[in-house]
Amino acid sequence: MVTLVNLRAYWRFFVVVRQFFPLIVAYSRDRRTYLLFGGSRQVDPATRSRRAEILLDSLLTLGPTFIKLGQLLSTRPDILPAEYIDVLSSLQDNVPPAPWEESKTVIEDELGPVDEAFDDFDRDPISGASLGQVYTAEHDGDPVAVKTRRPGIEDLVEADLRVIRWSLPIVRRFIGEGRAFSLENLADEFAKTIRQEMNYTREKRILAEIRDNFADNREIRIPAPIDERSGPRVLTMEYLPGTKINDLEELDRKGIDRTELATTLQRVYLQMIIDDGVFHADPHPGNLAVDDDGRIIFYDFGMSGTVDPFIQDRIIDFYVAVANQNIDAILDTLIEMGTLSPEADRQVMGDVMELAIADARGEDIEQYRVQQIIEQVESTIYEFPLRLPRNLALVLRVATVVEGVCVTLDSEFDFISVATDYLQDEGYYEETAREFIERGSEQLQETTRALFQVPPKLDSALDRVENENLTVNVRLEDENDVLSQLAQRIVYGLFVAVGALSTSILYAFEGATVIPAAIAAALTLPPLIALYRSFRRQRGIRAKPQFTRQSMRERREGRE
Repeated sequence: MVTLVNLRAYWRFFVVVRQFFPLIVAYSRDRRTYLLFGGSRQVDPATRSRRAEILLDSLLTLGPTFIKLGQLLSTRPDILPAEYIDVLSSLQDNVPPAPWEESKTVIEDELGPVDEAFDDFDRDPISGASLGQVYTAEHDGDPVAVKTRRPGIEDLVEADLRVIRWSLPIVRRFIGEGRAFSLENLADEFAKTIRQEMNYTREKRILAEIRDNFADNREIRIPAPIDERSGPRVLTMEYLPGTKINDLEELDRKGIDRTELATTLQRVYLQMIIDDGVFHADPHPGNLAVDDDGRIIFYDFGMSGTVDPFIQDRIIDFYVAVANQNIDAILDTLIEMGTLSPEADRQVMGDVMELAIADARGEDIEQYRVQQIIEQVESTIYEFPLRLPRNLALVLRVATVVEGVCVTLDSEFDFISVATDYLQDEGYYEETAREFIERGSEQLQETTRALFQVPPKLDSALDRVENENLTVNVRLEDENDVLSQLAQRIVYGLFVAVGALSTSILYAFEGATVIPAAIAAALTLPPLIALYRSFRRQRGIRAKPQFTRQSMRERREGRE
C-alpha cells in the first residue's frame, strides 16, 4: 500500500536527483572521460572547491534534513576530501523561524493554552534551527527557555531519510570501498540521530542524566529541565544566558582564561565518553557559552550518544598508547576497535600516526615530512585503510568539533597533555598497567601449556606424513575479488576471440556482402569494451590523511 510518506518520498527523490544532477554528471565524467568509455580524469583542488560550493547550495535548497546531513558530513574526512570539509564547515543550522501561529499550535497541543502554561511568553524566538526553535518565557517567576519542534517536520524528515537510503547505491558508484563502508554507517547513524533529536522526551532524559553526572562540577553549567512543562514536542528548561565560547574579544574583555576554558571542555568530554558513557554530541560554538564567572554552559542535548564499555576501554588504551607514543599499541587498539584494517601496512600507518601525534601536540612539522608520508601512503595503498564503525561515528564527530573549539580558544592547546593528566588523575594508568601484567601472565601460562602439548601433536603429524596419510585443507580468501575479475576477463576474452574469428570467416566467405561480418563485429564490440574496462578499473581511490592543526596553520598562512 502506498502511503502519503511514500508518495512524498518519491517526489522528494525526484527533487533530490534533479538538484544533484550536475554533480552526478561531473563525477561520472571523472570516472569515464566520455561517460560510457575512455579513461578517468584527474580533478584538481580548485575544481573540488567549486563542486563543494555547488553541493552546499544544493543542501541549503533541499531544506532541514539535508542541512543536518551537510553538518554531519563536514566532520567526516573519511568520506569527503578536505576541500569539501572546508566549505561544508561553514554550513550553519540557522533557518527562518516558523510563523508563531504554527508554533503556538505545537505548544498548545502539548501543554494547553500558552498563557496558562507560562506566566509570560515572548512570541519572538531567540534561535531558529532546521528541526526546532527556542523561545524565552517565565515559569513560576523564573526565566526559562522553551524549545519547540518545527511544525510538520516529522513527515518531511521521514521522506528524506528514505530518499537518502535509496540514493546510496548511486553514490557508492563514485567512491571507494572504504568510503562506501563509512557512508553506509553514516546513513544509519544519521537516521538514528535525527529521529532522536526530534524526540524531546529523550532529550530531557539525557539532559537530566548528564546534569546529574556533573552535579559536583563547579566549572560547567547545564540547564535543569522543567518536567511539568515538557512533552515529546516541547522541552522547557532553565534559561542560562552567556557569551558564545568563540567570542574571543568578549571573553578577553571579561578577563576569562581561554586556555583554562579549553582544558575544562576537553576534560568534561573525556569524562562523558570514558567514565559516564553518555555524552553531548553537538559541541559547536552555538551550543556552548560562558557565564561571567568563566563557567561553560551547555545547550541543546538533542544530539547525544552512548559508548559501550568495550569501546570505553579501547579509547583508554588508545590515549595511554598515544601518551606513551607507543605506535604498535596505537595500531593494535585501532584494529581492535574496527577502525583500521588488520591488513594495513603497519610501517606506513606507523609513520602516519607519528605525524598525527606531532600535529596534535602543536609541533611544527616540516612540509617535506608531510609530503613524504603522503607519498608513502599513496605508493603503498590505493584506499586508505581507516574505517569508521557505527558506534564510533558520533565519538569522532565530538572529538573533531571539540578540537576545533579548543584550538580557537588557544592555538597552542595540547590535547595529549590534557588527556594524559586526566588519565593519571583518574587512575587509568595504573589500571592499564595491571591489565598488561595480567595479560602477560595469561600468555606465559598459554606458552607453558603449549610446550607440553606441541611435541606429541608434532610427533603424530610426522607419523602421518611417513605413512602418506596427511591431508592438507586449503582455504583461499579473495577479499579483493581478484579471482572474480580474472574469470570475467577470461570469459570476455573468449567472446572477443570467437567474435573476431567469426568476423574473419564471414568476411572471407561472404565476399559478396559484408553485412554478416558487420553484424558479427558489432556483437563482438560489447565484450571488447567490457574487457578493456576490466583492465582499466582501479580499486578504490587514493586518499590523503587530514591533519587538522597543520591544515588550519597552512590555510591561515595562505589567507595572510
